[in-house]
Amino acid sequence: MKKLKSIKVFITGAGAPGAPGIIKSLRKVTERKIAVIGGDANPGNSVGAGLLDKVFQIPIAESPDFIEKVLDICVAEKVDVIIPLVTRELLVFARNKEKFFKSGIYISVSDPRPLETANNKYLLMKFCRENNIPVPDFNLVHSLDEFRTAARELGYPGKKICFKPPVSNGLRGFRIIEDGQDRLFSLMNEKPNNVYISFDEFVSICVGGKEFPELIVMEYLPGDEYSVDVLVDNGKFISAIPRSRDHIKMGISFVGTVIEEREIIGYSRMIVEGLKLNGNIGLQFKRDGNGIPKVIESNPRVQGTIVLCTAAGENMVYEAVKIGVGEKPVPPEINWGLKMIRYWDELFLDINGNKVDF
Repeated sequence: MKKLKSIKVFITGAGAPGAPGIIKSLRKVTERKIAVIGGDANPGNSVGAGLLDKVFQIPIAESPDFIEKVLDICVAEKVDVIIPLVTRELLVFARNKEKFFKSGIYISVSDPRPLETANNKYLLMKFCRENNIPVPDFNLVHSLDEFRTAARELGYPGKKICFKPPVSNGLRGFRIIEDGQDRLFSLMNEKPNNVYISFDEFVSICVGGKEFPELIVMEYLPGDEYSVDVLVDNGKFISAIPRSRDHIKMGISFVGTVIEEREIIGYSRMIVEGLKLNGNIGLQFKRDGNGIPKVIESNPRVQGTIVLCTAAGENMVYEAVKIGVGEKPVPPEINWGLKMIRYWDELFLDINGNKVDF
């Protein structure tokens, strides 16, 4: 196959927190021209407006015309590869890959069935448990009585436990149950992103709710946490880079270090090959009290902090694009131990939405 001199990439979620790093990764490519355009439901307030070559307004994933609008834009702009950044778009894209493929457009996304497993925390942990990949002790509950029973079986109140919905994004719905906290101190001295809640507070919320939500109740893991960026070509493992989540704000890594954790890399390979995933895949692990790394969830898409992998020697975003145009990824040399420290920055746009240097 003749190597393309230029490639046009379309990213969704151009206003996502991780979008600048993903765009930066594509801008780092020097062997050919990479044009990067994108879409967002609110492009006027999107950071992508100043960083992309072009930005378009697209509907949200749940809109009946989402696929039609994105396809029309990509055909008109002669896009080669689509990289979705928004979790709730993944399954919609997966079910419509053939429509885009007929127009010569590759979507870097897994097939629907493996995607449904990877995007559901309960199904993912069930798959891991059945395949001897360590996971926390967990139960799926559908009522307050089932929640109480699961909590007791997990050792509460002697042990901390946590819960989260099977399908969610970021920290939405996640809480750690720990009683005896000084709630007044927390109110007056901590920013309102505390993930701790008492058992009684949880019960009072649920009693006043309309319907008890489906939840995974699981053991709390006190050890170090890792995100893993994995590159996979239709079930064929290419590479994986674990990075420690040294400091987290609002569910986002603000300090991280790439670490050669061979055990975690091995488990990551088992997951992506076992599920036959595709493209850029994110996995998360946390160590238990004995230091064993256990799978806690998956982000079956490109992760925002993948830019750390680019800085460490493997541009996994670009390698996924190359897979999309029929080229083989290049084996990387990783600068293990490289640390990233994230900080706030500003982007300035004029009245027409053009970037203004400051």
